[in-house]
Amino acid sequence: MRARTANAESQRRIRQASARCGAGNHATNSRTRNRMSARRIMFMAGETSGDMLAVELLEALRAEGGEVEAFGAGGPNMETAGVDLAIDLTEHAVVGIWEAIRNYGKFKGFFDQLLDLAFERKPEAIICIDNPGFNLRFVRALRQRAAGTDWRPRIIYYISPQLWAWHSSRVHQIARDVDLLLSIFPFEKEWYAKRAPGLPVEFVGHPLCDRYPDLEFREPDELHDPPRLLILPGSRAKEISRHLPTMAAAARKLNAEPMIVFPNESLAAQARLLTPAVADWDLRIGGLHEALAEADVAIASSGTVTLECAWFRVPTVVLYKTSWITYLLGRLFVKIKHIAMPNVLAEREVFPEFIQRAATAKNLAREASHFMDDPARRKTLRTDLNQIAQTLGQKGAAPRAAKAVLRLLEGAQHFRV
Repeated sequence: MRARTANAESQRRIRQASARCGAGNHATNSRTRNRMSARRIMFMAGETSGDMLAVELLEALRAEGGEVEAFGAGGPNMETAGVDLAIDLTEHAVVGIWEAIRNYGKFKGFFDQLLDLAFERKPEAIICIDNPGFNLRFVRALRQRAAGTDWRPRIIYYISPQLWAWHSSRVHQIARDVDLLLSIFPFEKEWYAKRAPGLPVEFVGHPLCDRYPDLEFREPDELHDPPRLLILPGSRAKEISRHLPTMAAAARKLNAEPMIVFPNESLAAQARLLTPAVADWDLRIGGLHEALAEADVAIASSGTVTLECAWFRVPTVVLYKTSWITYLLGRLFVKIKHIAMPNVLAEREVFPEFIQRAATAKNLAREASHFMDDPARRKTLRTDLNQIAQTLGQKGAAPRAAKAVLRLLEGAQHFRV
């Protein structure tokens, strides 16, 4: 029998969200809306990074356009910010094709529940944040189901799917289903202009520019004694189980003081069971930016955090391990040479990368040791990271994104941010 729901908690959240909808809720024409009334917006975030982005955008929307009745799927930060959270998708985040297939039943249950909720509450707009494997299918299903009805919500996609890396054919679906795409990387606007010229795309800048705007950096030759080594194994349970043992083995080979950061206590507890040595490290729950400010060198799982390492000018060794099915499929379809975003932006390897079998303790320790022992290399890297940071735009990403969303909802045919 096909699973309709993943767990009792998600059912409870959906029932509560539906009940709050009320029988009298109907779609509202944005062109005739009284600006003092609340805009009903559905947010769809599936990962920890998206959870934070949603909060920043929601706060900017409230600052720019007044009250927002926000609901949808995301994480604990969204719930704290007042989003009527139907499902916490961040608790169930997976990475890789094989991992997604193995969890298909669970995610199909979430998918169906959220689709039903969208039609019950009929928001004026749906803002999808990253998480393309789920969100692109969601907006396609929503468009198909809404065809022939009088409800056509505006679809905004915040954080472009990395079509320039793989599966570029999805650009046609995005052009068909999405009303506005908000990009955080400068090269993406031109990429879409060549392939989907009718799709409105705005480069709003990267949120890092607002989160950590006025940093002061130590000189490249100023290291702690012993150097502080920051270990960042990932934000998902599977990433930690694959990465942490190798990272811990690398740390043992180095004359350094290890620090490790987890987004929540449950992942920290998993790490303590998996690798007891971490209990003797400087282990932190949250506080990533404070740890980055202290770190001399980092060993990090590939992902959003590598760009944060670059922003804080921390020399970083990058690794990634996934299932072999996912890896082999990636080899077939991925079109870019690098996996770490700083390397993608630089179009060359500024952070050493090690994937699958190459991600050994020996390789990680060797490169981390080079960063610790070679001041000239650190100085060259600092120059590279300064240039990467300059490509990310200026402060004000969330306000620019909010203005673009509101102009779309107010019916402007042409808008600028």
